[in-house]
Amino acid sequence: MNIKIIGVGKIKEKFYRAAIAEYAKRLGRYCKFEVVEVPDEKAPENLSPAQMAAVMEKEGARILAKIKEKEYVYALAIKGKERTSEDFAAELNQLATYGNSDITFVIGGSLGLSPAVLQRANQQISFGRFTLPHQLMRVVLSEQVYRAFTIINGLPYHK
Repeated sequence: MNIKIIGVGKIKEKFYRAAIAEYAKRLGRYCKFEVVEVPDEKAPENLSPAQMAAVMEKEGARILAKIKEKEYVYALAIKGKERTSEDFAAELNQLATYGNSDITFVIGGSLGLSPAVLQRANQQISFGRFTLPHQLMRVVLSEQVYRAFTIINGLPYHK
């Protein structure tokens, strides 16, 4: 199975990079795991709705350029469906069983994901209604993917 996380912007904080690297190392026994960063669009604080849409469209085009046609795509979105860790693990396992072995997760920038990216996604997933920094969300997502594989493989980590 191939798992890819596409995120907008670079992770500058060393502790976030270290956490993601740790989960990437752990995931190495279960899948090919990759994090792809696309440049964020500079956006001042007080943008008009049209300027916000333009920023999301530019970031969305960069994201879509990194997604292949065969990939099964989860868009992380507050309005997405929430799951338990066990449900998430079962879903990933079922996707792999039925031939979806290339799974991509997309984390937007500070303004969220463009309509084009949401439309390309096979599903929207939510980790709750909190707003989290996208750098931290990459860590949380990496951990949940690792947790899913430990559940699938009957390991005690997930308890």
